Amino acid sequence: MQTIRLQVNSNIYKHIMWFLSKFKKDELLVIEEDQEFLSIQQYLQKELAAIENGEAEFITINELDRDLQATIDKYEA
Repeated sequence: MQTIRLQVNSNIYKHIMWFLSKFKKDELLVIEEDQEFLSIQQYLQKELAAIENGEAEFITINELDRDLQATIDKYEA
């Protein structure tokens, strides 16, 4: 699938949404850019920038396993 981003005037928004609703779910997915979507997008952009700039901190699979086990143990008690 391809992705496009549109900014439309409030006067035509309902017409565009009506038109887009005529497509099948497997043909078109409308992604609402609400505040949650935008905050997640911003977070991921920062994380990607940290990786690209060499500023990201990585852990080994063993460290991840140990951290996950500690979390599980914490909530099983």
